[in-house]
Amino acid sequence: MILFFSATGNTEYIAKKLAAKLGDSCMPLLNRIKAHDYSPIFSEKPFIICAPVYVCEMPRFMSDYLKKVELRGNRKVYFIFTSGGYAGISGTLAKSLVRKKGMDYMGCAEFKMPRNYIASNMYPELEKPEILRRISESEKKVNTAAYLIKNGLKLSSRFVFLFEKAVTLPFNPVWTRIMQPTKDFFASDKCVGCGKCARVCPLNNIVIDGRKPVWMGSCAHCMGCISNCPVEAIEYGNITQSKEKYNIRRHIDKMPETVKKSKSTK
Repeated sequence: MILFFSATGNTEYIAKKLAAKLGDSCMPLLNRIKAHDYSPIFSEKPFIICAPVYVCEMPRFMSDYLKKVELRGNRKVYFIFTSGGYAGISGTLAKSLVRKKGMDYMGCAEFKMPRNYIASNMYPELEKPEILRRISESEKKVNTAAYLIKNGLKLSSRFVFLFEKAVTLPFNPVWTRIMQPTKDFFASDKCVGCGKCARVCPLNNIVIDGRKPVWMGSCAHCMGCISNCPVEAIEYGNITQSKEKYNIRRHIDKMPETVKKSKSTK
């Protein structure tokens, strides 16, 4: 069973590719997380948990959910992480989480995907060729990960140094509190009041008031609201207005037909 959360499509893309290679099923966790649904999840096959990386960790709302939900059946757990290039201490924290649940940690794999965090100017936008290259390269890594999982072998990722843990653990909550405010989110006049932004928010942070979204409380800056808006009406201050609202589906749809065909035959 493959469990995943995905805001802009990167993680969902990898999860579904893995599912196809392994003949396994996928379960999106978004609605369960939103509803605080901790009913047990059963799988005869190993659990494969696919997660994005936020501030060098798996999203805390996702790790908090996984700590509480009971995973029944197979005791093996694999992790797949997607990031813009650095997964931080995600693997170390995943290992600790799994062992505390009394399950068998089978390692993790890190996928370097197109960068999707556009609510800051600290991270330059990627050119289209680089976006497509990263998506294409991920296909090869899916094949390797699927082979190892299918044969009951462990996944291996880079070694995490002690200083990374020492810096990240206290840094993450500070960054989240100071650098991820909601006050700068707004919907432009293009907004049609469809409410999709509220439906994709994992923290139930968005309410629709007068057919317009209003951001309340805490925010994970997952970019789900921005990237899934069908009319690209959501902005973050003046930072995102000239940027592409990244969603992997837009790029998959635009990939050259020769690339699509070559992938479909693999």
